[in-house]
Amino acid sequence: MNRNFSDITPYISQLAAESCANNGIVPEMYPQHNVNRGLRDMNGKGVVTGLTEVSNIKAKELDENGNEIPCHGQLFFRGIDIHDIVNGFMSEDRFGFEEITYLLLFSKLPTKEQLDRFKEELSYFRSLPSSFVRDMILKATSKDIMNLLSRSVLALYAYDERPDDISVENVLRQCLQLISVFPLLSVYSYQSYKHYHQQKSLFIHLPKPEYSTAENIFHLLREDGNFSPLEAKVLDLALVLHAEHGGGNNSTFTTHVVTSSGTDTYSAISAALGSLKGPRHGGANIKVVQMFENMKASINTKDKDAVKDYLVKLLDKQAFDQKGLIYGMGHAIYSLSDPRADILKGCAKSLSVEKGYDEEFELYETVAKYAPEIISEKRKMYKGVSPNVDFYSGLIYKMMELPPELFTPIFAISRISGWSAHRIEEIQNMGKIIRPAYINVKEQTPYVKMSER
Repeated sequence: MNRNFSDITPYISQLAAESCANNGIVPEMYPQHNVNRGLRDMNGKGVVTGLTEVSNIKAKELDENGNEIPCHGQLFFRGIDIHDIVNGFMSEDRFGFEEITYLLLFSKLPTKEQLDRFKEELSYFRSLPSSFVRDMILKATSKDIMNLLSRSVLALYAYDERPDDISVENVLRQCLQLISVFPLLSVYSYQSYKHYHQQKSLFIHLPKPEYSTAENIFHLLREDGNFSPLEAKVLDLALVLHAEHGGGNNSTFTTHVVTSSGTDTYSAISAALGSLKGPRHGGANIKVVQMFENMKASINTKDKDAVKDYLVKLLDKQAFDQKGLIYGMGHAIYSLSDPRADILKGCAKSLSVEKGYDEEFELYETVAKYAPEIISEKRKMYKGVSPNVDFYSGLIYKMMELPPELFTPIFAISRISGWSAHRIEEIQNMGKIIRPAYINVKEQTPYVKMSER
């Protein structure tokens, strides 16, 4: 009998219902057993699981009485404030992603000669094995670019003559190669998707060695390969801001966990991609854009009271996806401000002028003003709520006409730098395999013979 591979049969539905009915774990059990669900304590602070020098987040400071109070968020790459990093390369009118990749990997800022040599190495590695695009991307396309990106990373294992060598030297070589080819894998996967699933023309551009990572993304993506200087600078800035974030995020933790088993680089990075693919992690900026599209279709967005009413309905699960969330607002760590959002806000404003999105940017600013007040009142939250990086990044990508299917892959193109730094750090300090403990709450039950069930 021929069956659809994706069919959910009535029998499967019945088994799923029984599985849910048999689940005896309820939220109240976590504090009873002193379990920090999601590796966060009752105050929302992350449970410490390791040491790192790669990056750090500061969202609280001590007052005169020694009590922790919220402060404006700060992000540090290898001890250097992200604002200083951004001001540094932007004041010199140059791209920053390659520089901060060097910083994350080697714990120091490069000299001009070191950076030039590093960019040459990345450019040298920015090519794929012969027939790889045809055999691995075009012949096995997917509706989800992250899925195809992950599969492509795993496939590269077969083309590596030393795939399981986890010496620092070999892992660094593998990481540099992956950092270099992630734009190719992502954009080529999108071109394949667009051709086979949307019946659009297929074109594959080769990367330009003189281009930065940001410039090559536009060059590979657009049929004419053209882009404005502002577009390239803003995308480069977005790559910098997404490259690393404190080491405590889900995909970076995944990198540490999988690396601690002693496995190969391709498996570790593919696992991180699987984490980032989750809508709770890498897909939030898509939700922000979709939420605003729904808002514009539902109300008169020039009416401030109508906007506030819509935000209330979002929290009451009466608008958009009925999840009770205002996407792009709030963060697990930051409260008063997300430094990445603060930086992107200025870029979004400049880009809105160039692209003719002035009114839409004003709408974002209206939501940014009222949403924290409404969330604090409705949720009785006192830690503070502010726009996060996803609030502006989705708008920026939309203004640059980047397809939504590439929003999360662009995140991956950036975050591979941080993952690589953490993988190398884990290998350098490798001790025991990371093996968390779970408390079993199911009582011991005797086995019942088939004839007695």
